[in-house]
Amino acid sequence: MSASVHVKKPGWFTVNVLNRSVAWLTRRGLSVWGSRVLAVRGRKSGEWRRTPVNLMTFEGGQYLVAPRGHVQWTHNMRAAGGGELHLGKKAEAFTAVEVSDDDKPALLRAYLKRWKAEVGVFFNGVGPDSSDEELRRIAPDHPVFRITMTQ
Repeated sequence: MSASVHVKKPGWFTVNVLNRSVAWLTRRGLSVWGSRVLAVRGRKSGEWRRTPVNLMTFEGGQYLVAPRGHVQWTHNMRAAGGGELHLGKKAEAFTAVEVSDDDKPALLRAYLKRWKAEVGVFFNGVGPDSSDEELRRIAPDHPVFRITMTQ
């Protein structure tokens, strides 16, 4: 993570309407464009921490992208090496491996094609039509994990 990177906080509408609505639907088993509730153990407390995420399938793999950058769930994921994805009452355990910055441009492009309306503000003007060079420039700011279901 570069020293100049600041985690951008979501706006009021995102926090109070969008995230809560998507999380409510996801907890009831209705996925909104790949939404899941990520559960990962806290690296200090060992307690389960939950946050809404978008599960992306790309070229046969499944990925979690952190649009807001290096946040608590990404630090916890590195320490835990996996977690659970919840959709309604169904929980799927998985292992996670962080993707190298060099391998992120195509993944970030695919993620932005699908969710730019929801998360584009966190990518500082870089979008799905940006050059590979621009995507490489922001890659260190957005952790990406390839996940493998274990059940």
